Amino acid sequence: MHFDLTDLRLYLNILDTGNITAGAARSHLSLAAASARIRAMEASLGIDFLQRGRRGVTPTPAGKALAHHARLLLQHAERMQQDLAEYAKGVKGQVRLLCNTTAITEHLPEVLADFLCQHPNLDIDLQEMPSLRIVHALRQGAADLGIVSDAVDTHGLVTQPFRDDPLVLIMPPDHPLANAPAPAFGDALPYDFVGLGANSALAVYLEEQALHAGARLSIRIRAEGFDGVMRMVARGAGLAIVPQVAIQRRGTGLPFKCVALKEDWAQRRLLLCARSFDGLPGYAKALLVALRSAGTVLQTSDQA
Repeated sequence: MHFDLTDLRLYLNILDTGNITAGAARSHLSLAAASARIRAMEASLGIDFLQRGRRGVTPTPAGKALAHHARLLLQHAERMQQDLAEYAKGVKGQVRLLCNTTAITEHLPEVLADFLCQHPNLDIDLQEMPSLRIVHALRQGAADLGIVSDAVDTHGLVTQPFRDDPLVLIMPPDHPLANAPAPAFGDALPYDFVGLGANSALAVYLEEQALHAGARLSIRIRAEGFDGVMRMVARGAGLAIVPQVAIQRRGTGLPFKCVALKEDWAQRRLLLCARSFDGLPGYAKALLVALRSAGTVLQTSDQA
């Protein structure tokens, strides 16, 4: 058996993305090179690690065992690299941070930029995922830290409040719902929406809430980012649901009506989470301290 760290990272990236093509791209390998590495891994033991299907790949029982050991080995390798960084100039550590849509677009750009400037020997692997997938990845040891909605089950993880993240309904001023006293999510479902990209964590979350209400969102167009969504709503393209913080940042001058949603699922709070805060590597603990400070500062400024 001859597996190197690149093989193991590739294999885990394939499992995380659900297909070899996306896993190869995340590993910065060509599809041909990635496929050759996986075939060589399987041939070395004479067993299949992946079950190939029309919708992607899933791990076989042997593949699940490999994933467990691969995550442990890579974690130990990263911790070793961080410990040795003190003795070798130019050696960098890396923190893997998983976040939902609002956190990654609204709350973190300045915080993470400042952190990187203050820690030149650290890199951040930042990825957007739905909160449910984030907690699963953390339980599996596939990331150091996550920021998720408190709507998901976080058993087995430690959490800490990061900041409040309520969702609001926005609409053109002349929309039929604009004069309703307090339109609810159910009232909006018969109408057309402007949505985020289909793979956006918030888009997935809203689709789930619509299905729970017995309907589907009618998406006329999808925009990349809250700014595009709000500008389209202001021009009459449809309704949208966005975080309140997005409007506070850059939507106050646009001509649309904003209505607070009363449903419990819309009263979100973002949580910092990990398998163990105390057990984090030193570089991940440094990022945790920065995120804790940012969460406190942002909450205080909102109340001012």
